[in-house]
Amino acid sequence: MNYRMLGNTGIKVSEIGLGCEGFSEENFAMTKKLFDVAEEVGVNYFDLYASDPAVRSAVGEAMRGRREKFIAQSHICSNWKDGQYFRTRKLPEVKAGFEESLKLLQTDYIDVGTIHYCDALDDWDEIANGGVLDYVNQLKRDGVIRHIGMSSHNPQVALKAVESGAIEVLMFSVNPCYDLLPASEDVEQLWNRDNYAGNLTNMDADRQKLYETCQRLGVGITVMKCFGGGDLLDAKLSPAGVALTVNQCIHYALTRPGVCVVLSGAHSVEQFRQSLAYETATDAEKDFAETFATFPKISWRGNCTYCSHCAPCVRKIDIAYVHKFLNLTLAQKNIPETVREHYAALKHHASECIQCGACEKRCPFGVKIRENMKRAAAVFGY
Repeated sequence: MNYRMLGNTGIKVSEIGLGCEGFSEENFAMTKKLFDVAEEVGVNYFDLYASDPAVRSAVGEAMRGRREKFIAQSHICSNWKDGQYFRTRKLPEVKAGFEESLKLLQTDYIDVGTIHYCDALDDWDEIANGGVLDYVNQLKRDGVIRHIGMSSHNPQVALKAVESGAIEVLMFSVNPCYDLLPASEDVEQLWNRDNYAGNLTNMDADRQKLYETCQRLGVGITVMKCFGGGDLLDAKLSPAGVALTVNQCIHYALTRPGVCVVLSGAHSVEQFRQSLAYETATDAEKDFAETFATFPKISWRGNCTYCSHCAPCVRKIDIAYVHKFLNLTLAQKNIPETVREHYAALKHHASECIQCGACEKRCPFGVKIRENMKRAAAVFGY
């Protein structure tokens, strides 16, 4: 298992994590089975958005005797009443729901306390100014939660939360289809097939800015809906009109700036192991570029996807990383210190490009690599 730092939290997390979608399978017996596999292979991060007391109790039992082996991302404001889930910003309900969750999980702390499901700007304002954020900050001061997170599907709302400095971890929906759609306060628009009926070109600018800002500010992204609820794995259901593989979806998400862990929502041990197989997959099995180039109505023309099809460079420049560091810098007045250090650590730099053009012949997306190498050399000074 490969591990990454979760933004600036100081926590090292497995790049494949465990989602909670399948915890209720087999009358909740699946929870322990999935946690057993997670421990076996070194998965140390899981998400728990479900507010069903039976699910939370099953997770508590599954963690019994091994709590310290897992990093819990558990949601605040996701509550349960009269046999139904409901989201709330009412402070008495928020507090009662969180306190009940701690008891059911048989723990006295949560590693990442995640403010649940904020997709509207006025909802973020209510969170920030209506008492919820104050409560979460108090929980952190008291050591009841170690770090503050938020879940969202809206890049504009997520960006506002990230730029506020209030959150350290962002749970966000990342996949190559959702990344093409503009921000909306209606999450249903992400899986509305009508939105993919026309021709879509390149990543939505708000989404790209969000990922790059998270990378720059050290806010770790934990990925939900990597497979689009399974739709991206089926050509008949996928908005792209072409089926992607599990490895391709995971690799796409893990190559976005700021991403630290992909949460696999498995309904069986077999499904979970399919995601875990990413860790031993070949580069060819992970490669998504050639498949993207066949999307019938979606074009990534001119946009670097960090796929590394441009390699090998005759001067041994890591072209994908140079593009990533360049993109992280262009929106800023100054080069972020961390980006400058990471660029400096590269063994070869953009100024070494001899403009041979071999890389451009291999790029599936027609990226103007030679022009970008000149620009990177000018920006970084070498």
